[in-house]
Amino acid sequence: MKIVIIGAGIAGCAAYLELRKHLPPSEADHEIIIYEAYSTDLNVTSKEREQKQEDNTHSSTLLVGGGLGIAANGLNVLRRLDEDLLKDVVRSGYAASTFNMKSKNGWSLVSMDATGLAYSEKQRMHMVAASRHSFWQALRSRVPGEHIINKRISEVIAKSDGKNLIHFVDGSPSVEADLVIGADGVRSTAKRAIFPEAKEDPYPPNYEGLVGVGGFIPAADVKGLVDKGSMNFIFGGNGFFGYFYSESDPSDPNHDSPYHVSEPGDSLAWWSTYEIESCPDRKTLDMDDVTRQLRERHSQWKDPVVEKVIQSLKVESMYPTWTIPPLPTWERDGVVLVGDAAHALPPSSGQGSSQALEDVEAFVLLLSHYLRQNDHKEDVLEMNTQKEVIKRAASQYMALRKPHVTEILKHAQQTQSKKRDMGVIQEYSMYTFLKIMGLFPSLMAGQLQKVINYNIAEEVAKITGSRL
Repeated sequence: MKIVIIGAGIAGCAAYLELRKHLPPSEADHEIIIYEAYSTDLNVTSKEREQKQEDNTHSSTLLVGGGLGIAANGLNVLRRLDEDLLKDVVRSGYAASTFNMKSKNGWSLVSMDATGLAYSEKQRMHMVAASRHSFWQALRSRVPGEHIINKRISEVIAKSDGKNLIHFVDGSPSVEADLVIGADGVRSTAKRAIFPEAKEDPYPPNYEGLVGVGGFIPAADVKGLVDKGSMNFIFGGNGFFGYFYSESDPSDPNHDSPYHVSEPGDSLAWWSTYEIESCPDRKTLDMDDVTRQLRERHSQWKDPVVEKVIQSLKVESMYPTWTIPPLPTWERDGVVLVGDAAHALPPSSGQGSSQALEDVEAFVLLLSHYLRQNDHKEDVLEMNTQKEVIKRAASQYMALRKPHVTEILKHAQQTQSKKRDMGVIQEYSMYTFLKIMGLFPSLMAGQLQKVINYNIAEEVAKITGSRL
């Protein structure tokens, strides 16, 4: 089977690795190629990465965007894929066991357990905070360079009666593929193949009216102010602020274990999210003015870490929040969408990368199962049988994933509304609500635990009757 993956970001690289791990061997073996518009050189310089940030809707994780959180459900996907990969990801980040929510006045509102079940209830896996780039690097380093081709794709055509076609912007010869996996983000080219009747994208990306800025400061600057193993979320009536240690002390013996909270390393990551009605244009942004406005926005906030950050911050990048409307389908005739191409979740979900990992594991496990079922019928699958197998796997993938992701999106939108500008009464009502909810930690943490304890491999096994 010839498989083309569009996009060499987190979802694309994870899809490649899952396919290599799980696809049954065939007489001719499987050919898997990733097409990526931008360079994926692991030695790319910070200046080159900044140049790539000019296109703020590009899906490649080289547009680093600061940090991200990988919850236990996503980490368990990595564990099942490759134990050493999991260690590499944890080693480059910081394991956090607690979520602390506070008001801009410094009041403690809620403290929640951020851990999820791993092998058993006796062994609990923490959330891992990491830079987006370091997470991508761990995945990308395991994909052979010759299997990634730097070409921009102009069009994907899904064909019901033959191989799918991929056309390129540079006019080079088109390629055929039995399966196309669209892992190319919110402005997915692959998505257009799902809805070929539409002249324009019927489900274009939506700017959510929120932007994020962030950076890093020396951990020594906030010594004694940040609890070990904590991720901290500060709410105010004019925005949101968060911070966490971004790396472990490399001398800590457990710095590559997601089951332990290590001593923090040398840096603290911070970010601020706030409301801007119109999407900013990166090319005309005055970052000095953005820095000044951010200082003014948080100047009255009493959290001591926020006070420390705004004394020395210098904003270099701004990241608008984009989502896409719910799609009626994620597949058509051998073109299948995963990650942000299928369901771009807002950052407030804390599940963007984890859900992408669940997507690719679910689809690949289903595809591999149905390919194996057909192995005993004939040595080489006929074209129409391959289409049928891909269609069956994709249909069950959607039936499994769409309700789960929709529920996560619903709760993320509720959290996201707390980051918008609000009046004094609304602001203090929010504090009161969170404080009351904090008195019932099991109720507050119920939805979180449901998501992070979710085991996508077990859910697939229920469908296929396979043994883990």
